[in-house]
Amino acid sequence: MIISRKRFLQVTGASLLVAAGESRTRAFPGLAQGEAPALRAAELKAGRWAMVIDVAKCAREEGCTLCVDACHATHNVPAIGDRAREVKWIWKDSFHKVFPDQENEYLAAEIRETPVLAFCNHCDNPPCVRVCPTQATWKREDGIVMMDWHRCIGCRYCMAACPYGSRSFNWADPKPHVQKLTAAFPTRTKGVVEKCTFCEDRLGKGQLPACVEACPEKAMAFGDLLDPRSLVRELLGSKYSIRRRPELGTKPEIYYLV
Repeated sequence: MIISRKRFLQVTGASLLVAAGESRTRAFPGLAQGEAPALRAAELKAGRWAMVIDVAKCAREEGCTLCVDACHATHNVPAIGDRAREVKWIWKDSFHKVFPDQENEYLAAEIRETPVLAFCNHCDNPPCVRVCPTQATWKREDGIVMMDWHRCIGCRYCMAACPYGSRSFNWADPKPHVQKLTAAFPTRTKGVVEKCTFCEDRLGKGQLPACVEACPEKAMAFGDLLDPRSLVRELLGSKYSIRRRPELGTKPEIYYLV
């Protein structure tokens, strides 16, 4: 087929525009195609996002799951009764399961005997990113380890590589297991992996993560680890903190005050 020079330029020009749109969307996660980054003036930004959890404060209200409920409602996380197939972004587990390497028998009982919050650690050296064959998971410049559910092929290599059990696999269509769908956040599909994303969608709107806002005890702090004036740095400088299995070299950015 013979194509004119004018038609060739029209086709290639359109292709470049589409590619540019895809590149901008990748560079600015959550940014709609054609939307200018300048329109997101309210976006919260940081050199390196991190979270600090005060374990004692979190334990004040026994059985409290407000942060978990807020996260799961915001992100349409399905409530599946089967523990072997459950999907979770945030959950509570025993201190010894979250910190199997902590052998301090003299640690305060309110810490040792109380369930501890766990979720994706948004590691500086994330093994999940290295093993993903489709780049469905990647690390942003501000440290957030992201998920692209359209690229995920369900190989679960990332789940095998994560030493924290922070990722869940959708064994079935999650929609029937969501009590009330939140229209502002996309639902996932059967056969893909999902996890906490530090509420990057909310950060883009100038809002803190849903779990942080929901905590009545202010046990969770979120901020820029590279800013010496930030709340997370203030807390880390005032009290001893631990991280989950730092000896593995993953450099987790969730800190627990004990």
